[in-house]
Amino acid sequence: MKRVNLSAAVGIDADILAAPFGLPCGVVLKNRLAKAAMSDSLGDGAGRPTDEQIELYRRWSTGGAALSLIGEVQVDYRYPEKPGNLVLWPGADNARLGRLADAGSTGGAQIWPQLGHAGALAHGPISRPAGPSALNVEGLRCDALTTSAVDALPGFYARAAAHARAVGFSGVQIHAGHGFLLSQFLSPLFNRRSDRYGGSIEARCLLLLAVVREVRAEVGSEFAIAVKINSSDQLEGGLDEDDALVAISLLGDEGVDLIDISGGTYFPGAPASSDRRSAGPYFLEFARRARTVTDTPLMVTGGFKTRREAADAVATGATDIVGLARAMALDPDVAAKWLRQDGTDPHFPRFESPPAGGITAWFTMRLTALANGDEDTFKPSLSEAIEAYEARDADRIATWVRAFGTRSQPATID
Repeated sequence: MKRVNLSAAVGIDADILAAPFGLPCGVVLKNRLAKAAMSDSLGDGAGRPTDEQIELYRRWSTGGAALSLIGEVQVDYRYPEKPGNLVLWPGADNARLGRLADAGSTGGAQIWPQLGHAGALAHGPISRPAGPSALNVEGLRCDALTTSAVDALPGFYARAAAHARAVGFSGVQIHAGHGFLLSQFLSPLFNRRSDRYGGSIEARCLLLLAVVREVRAEVGSEFAIAVKINSSDQLEGGLDEDDALVAISLLGDEGVDLIDISGGTYFPGAPASSDRRSAGPYFLEFARRARTVTDTPLMVTGGFKTRREAADAVATGATDIVGLARAMALDPDVAAKWLRQDGTDPHFPRFESPPAGGITAWFTMRLTALANGDEDTFKPSLSEAIEAYEARDADRIATWVRAFGTRSQPATID
């Protein structure tokens, strides 16, 4: 693993962030700023990239990001997060996927799909949600995956990773955070299994480790494998920091190239990380603890709003890569600006008493405006953003059903 001595550059923020970083697999990130995974919902409703989505990732690559992660690219079309997700499956449009890979790698940037499976949080109108355990609580109802279905899951991720490599991507991120399937297995709140996949944190990690192992066996040693994982679920009874450290240590032993630390969950009614912390990056303290249990390179995502915050996080050794989500939605050129000595920080809007889901909808629709070059005229209220966000999902349901079938009971559930 290549590391850069940053001691002489401490205090020179642009120089700190401009330093290249080599991953264990040999992939080199040209600087320390990554566009973190966001569910942009810009697929066409049949799992294919649109021209608008391709243009959005071109903007981030030309805007200076060393790495862009495509959020929620599904490994199994039966369990999508939203009908705007991309899907890596035999019926995919490989030509369009290749165009997306090319656009996101402009200027030496990297672009990786985030391999997702929503599990218990799969979008109800186009799926039958299923997770580690059957649940029937307010806002969430799902079936339990059988042991044989769980055993088959690493193969889905491995085939999707091989598909990503074949169309031109140089790496993947395995999504084990934010309450989606692999995160559900790590969390005792979701995972109440009595077979080998439930119980201790080591047992709850078995599926994630099997996924990593099978993906690596499929794609080889020179293809980048990252994992996104929660520092905690931020829910009573969920994954806590001590168990998350065990998971991170085990991931390091599997030869992961980059661990992306985040937190929180989309469990219905759960507060967002931004609701718990009013200022500053969210997960740096945990990242410093993670440094004591693994030598694997770290990325931290959440709460970075200024160049000084990003540079300090790298200079102090808390993280190797800074993940930017909302900052990149506000200004697709923020990375290039932060790499200049005179760079400026994006202006973050303030929302008074936002309704549930309102901020997420606003930023998602902001991505649509960026993709269309309409950001200068993008000024919806939160209620207008929610309405547009939900209407677009509703419009795509019929397209998804035509492409992938109905909500018939999935073959992976008894």
